[in-house]
Amino acid sequence: MLRKLELSTNEHAEMIDVTEKVRTYVKEEGLDHGAVIVYSPHTTAGITVNENADPNVQHDMLMRLDEVYPWEHEKYRHAEGNSASHLKASTMGTEQTIIVEQGELVLGTWQGIYFCEFDGPRPRTFYIKGLSDV
Repeated sequence: MLRKLELSTNEHAEMIDVTEKVRTYVKEEGLDHGAVIVYSPHTTAGITVNENADPNVQHDMLMRLDEVYPWEHEKYRHAEGNSASHLKASTMGTEQTIIVEQGELVLGTWQGIYFCEFDGPRPRTFYIKGLSDV
């Protein structure tokens, strides 16, 4: 079943750990074997899987994305002035697929699932869809 979740971001750019929300979905849906898709319907936010043990990893990722895609650039043409957010979201991607085995997310020891905000703060949504093995 498709589930829509809402969250509010607090910073202009941040990575919010949504791993437990995805685990809760897997348990509530009784998904034993298959996969889940975690999807962002936004053009200035994305979904990624990365380390969740050390918060400095998220800091470093956001810092480096700012260096690669600065907020202001003399050649940007997008009228809203948030071209950097679009570039960052496309770099992260809109979705991640995570395998589910024996009712558990198949993630590495240090991995977590993140909603990545690049144009906040604002209310956001994301979706989770379970795919069961037949």
